[in-house]
Amino acid sequence: MSSLDVSRGVCALVPGLQHWLENAFYTVRIVDAASPREREDRRVLLATEIAHATHRDILIHCHADAPSLVPAANGLPARVAFALEDMGFAFALIAELARPACIPAVGDAGSARLMTLAGRVARSDATVLIQGDTGTGKEGMARFLHAQSGRANRDFIAVNCAALPETMMEAMLFGHRKGSFTGAVNASEGLFLAADGGTLFLDEIAELPLALQAKLLRALQEGEVLPVGATHPVPVNVRVIAACNRNLAEECAAGRFREDLYWRLNVMPLELRPLAERPGDVAAIAAAMLLRLSDMAKDAFVWPTAAALDKLSDHAWPGNARELGNVLQRALVLREGDRIEAADLHMAGAPQPLRIVAPTPAPAPAEPVRLRDVARQSKLEAIRTALRETDGHRAAAARKLGISERTLRYRLAEMRELAAA
Repeated sequence: MSSLDVSRGVCALVPGLQHWLENAFYTVRIVDAASPREREDRRVLLATEIAHATHRDILIHCHADAPSLVPAANGLPARVAFALEDMGFAFALIAELARPACIPAVGDAGSARLMTLAGRVARSDATVLIQGDTGTGKEGMARFLHAQSGRANRDFIAVNCAALPETMMEAMLFGHRKGSFTGAVNASEGLFLAADGGTLFLDEIAELPLALQAKLLRALQEGEVLPVGATHPVPVNVRVIAACNRNLAEECAAGRFREDLYWRLNVMPLELRPLAERPGDVAAIAAAMLLRLSDMAKDAFVWPTAAALDKLSDHAWPGNARELGNVLQRALVLREGDRIEAADLHMAGAPQPLRIVAPTPAPAPAEPVRLRDVARQSKLEAIRTALRETDGHRAAAARKLGISERTLRYRLAEMRELAAA
C-alpha cells in the first residue's frame, strides 16, 4: 500500500478525497502543508499552498471554470483544476497521478482489500494461482506480486501458454540441448532458467498438455528442470505465478488438468472479479488509461464529462478492462469537442453469435455415408449450438464443449472452409 500526504486545507475543502484515496489503496496521512517531510514524500496540496510544494506534489484547484491537468515538468508540481461536477473523475485522476507504476489502478473498496491481501501474499515465496475472466488484470496483479516481493530486483518473465507452439512448449519452458531435435542448432536455457532468482508468470495455464503438466509439477516440487535432450536436471530458483480464465477445479473434474498440479499451484489463490462487480474501479482504470493514451506534449489532457463517467459506470463491461480501453481510445479519436461526451462513448452490445451459412445440401450420395463424416458433422453442429447458447462468446463456448479455445479456433476455421466450399 502506498502512502500519500494530504494537507488539512485540502481535507477541509474537498473532504471526499480522503475516502476515495483510501479505496484506491492508499494510506492517507493528514498533514500541515508547512510541516517537515521526508525526501520521498508526496503530497496533495491546495494551489494556494504552492510555497510548500516540491516537484513530486500535486496541486489542486477545485473551483475552476473548466477542468484541466498540467503534468509535473521542469521541477514544478502537477496541477489539477476542476469544477464541482467533475470532482468524481478529478479524485480518480489525483490517485493515478500519485500511483507507483507497479500498483494496478483501483478505486473500489473490495479491490483495495484484495490488494492488501495480495501485498501479504507477495512477501512470501508461495506459488500463487490467479483466476478471473479475460481482461480483469491478471498480469497486472502478477507484476504487483513480483514488485512487492523479495525478488523485485530480479527478472519478471511472463508467458502466455496458449500462445506457445504445442510442439515447442517443453523446449521453450525447460530449455533444450544442442542437437536434441531437428533444428536445435544451438542450446537454449528456457524460460524457467531465464527467470532464475525471479518470477515466472504462466498465463492461461490450463492450455498446457497433460504430459507437460507432469514436468511442471516436478519443477515446482523439486526446484529443478530437465532440458530436452539433457540427462541431468538443472536446479532452478523461481517463484511461479499461474493464471487462468477458466475454473481449474472444474478442469480437474473433467480430466483436462492434473489434480496434483492444481493443488500445488493453488497455495495462495486470488480471484479477480469482473469489472461490472467493482464499479469503483471504472473511474480509476479510465483515469489511468486516459493518462497513458493522451499525448499531453501536443494536446491538453482530455477529460470525460460527468455524464460520460456515469455512462461508463453503468455499462456491464463484458470485455472488462480491455473493452474499457477500446471504448476510451475510440472516444479520443472520434470526439468532436474538447471533452469526451457521453455520445462519444460507443459501447458494443452483447457479442453476436457467429453465423455460419451452411452449404446447400447435395443430393443423397449413391454410396453409403461414411461414419467419420457423420462424426464430423455432429461435432460441428455441437459447436454451432454452444455458440448460440453463449451468444457467440468463444471462451464460454469452449468451456461448454470441454475443449480449449485453441481447439475451438481450429474447428471454426474448418466450418468456414466448409461454408466457402
